[in-house]
Amino acid sequence: MSEEQYVSRAQSIPQATRESRLAFVSGVAKSVSERPYPPQRAMFAKGDEAEKLIIVSLYDNHMTTLAQARAVLALMTGVARTTQIMRELQVESIFNFLDFCKMLGFTELTVSDGRTYAHRFVIE
Repeated sequence: MSEEQYVSRAQSIPQATRESRLAFVSGVAKSVSERPYPPQRAMFAKGDEAEKLIIVSLYDNHMTTLAQARAVLALMTGVARTTQIMRELQVESIFNFLDFCKMLGFTELTVSDGRTYAHRFVIE
């Protein structure tokens, strides 16, 4: 597994709790499930406080490189902005998906193609 530090421009919000992180994951999953095709990746939270976010490809030949995973995170930025919690926070458009993770109190995000690699972003 490879790893990198991500220093976020955002600050954790006071209402960042285990429940808000799980609601965020559920909101993104709901948005993805409303599309007319099956989801291409799974997203879930782990850890006692649901502080670790994991995104794994569900298909071969999808998200097979770190560059592709970064592109997926860029696309997920738009999806995340549509979740109820992010709409309520009225976040600035300069924040990306990793910044949203920081705001919600996630301490790490791991992405994987589910087969050959995993990469962890330690969010500071």
